[in-house]
Amino acid sequence: MIDFSIPPEDQLIVDNVKRFIEREVMPLENGLLRRGMEGGDERLTTQELRDLQKKGRAHGFWGLDTPEEYGGVGLTPLVQALVNEQIGRSCAGFTFGGSAMNVMYSLNQAQKEEYLIPTINAERWGCFALSEPGVGSDAKGIKTTAVRDGKDWIINGEKTWITGGNVADYAIVFARTSGEDDSEGMTAFLVDRSMGFTSRPIRVMATHDPASLFFDQVRVPNRNVCGEVNKGFEWAMNFIYRNRAWILPPRNIGACERLLSMALEFAENRSTFGRKLIERENIMWMIAESEIEIRAAKLLVLNVAWQATMAMDYRHAACVVKCHVARTANKIADHVVQIHGGMGLAKELPIERWYRDFRVERIYEGSDEMNLATIIRNIRKGNAVIGKID
Repeated sequence: MIDFSIPPEDQLIVDNVKRFIEREVMPLENGLLRRGMEGGDERLTTQELRDLQKKGRAHGFWGLDTPEEYGGVGLTPLVQALVNEQIGRSCAGFTFGGSAMNVMYSLNQAQKEEYLIPTINAERWGCFALSEPGVGSDAKGIKTTAVRDGKDWIINGEKTWITGGNVADYAIVFARTSGEDDSEGMTAFLVDRSMGFTSRPIRVMATHDPASLFFDQVRVPNRNVCGEVNKGFEWAMNFIYRNRAWILPPRNIGACERLLSMALEFAENRSTFGRKLIERENIMWMIAESEIEIRAAKLLVLNVAWQATMAMDYRHAACVVKCHVARTANKIADHVVQIHGGMGLAKELPIERWYRDFRVERIYEGSDEMNLATIIRNIRKGNAVIGKID
């Protein structure tokens, strides 16, 4: 029998994270919901987030995914997935501090001192700038250019749908440095906002607005090139596959568990035509089917996170789990709205917020269609065996 037990020390971390989310984060939700109804920010502001992160640090929750050599805890991807599941149980948009984008650990020493260390210490705020107007999942097709000019590079172009782009003081920007529509001609740059790029919020149906970033003759020194020139595509994929595997899916699962618990409680207490909702077969089946889907999704997440922990090639599994969990989350949110009826649409509950937020999960960090295309390509080429769980 496969052993799914978790080492006691890791389980203690997960349990403590759960308590922190329940005691420090969830109580803030009603205030955020009210603020949203009044036209304010529906999620934690940057300052509110940082204040909460300081509380987390006092409890030892700092740099959970940061290697120990940089002052972090260095949790494995598997334990990170379990932690992210607990984080996902709140709609507040909280994350623990002391972390940086995983690709930044590949920076050279000077770049680490200027960007990585201050980011871990919450002194700087970065964003990942890959997508462009007309170029989303097909990252090889980026049009932003970087042209060498002496000891500098001149960047021109536009990035869009950039998470955190409205508040970031620097961006990891991917630009074409040779060729056209070619993964070999892409380079990553560290670009400070002070170097001249500007941003503008994009209003969306979800609770946080991404940004468009604009680069007009932005001059970047050659020392800000990340890794090798023309080798930036691999950098981009390392970031994206991590998000597909054990960041986004477990957070969605945590939210689904909370949503289904709300649906069960509502169905137990709501009566129509003399019977409790929970006694009606169509409601029973929606809840039972959602329970099955959550369990299946969780096993997929645990598998891909375990593969990453074992230093295995988890890319195929990441595409599978990203696509499946995103679809599952949307389906369960729809069930929960239906069970609640009109109350499911009321902004005084977090249900409609999750319903809106889940929709983008099927689009960003690789759309369903892009992940499905990758999955079938892997199967046809023999890179993956149908149904094989490593």
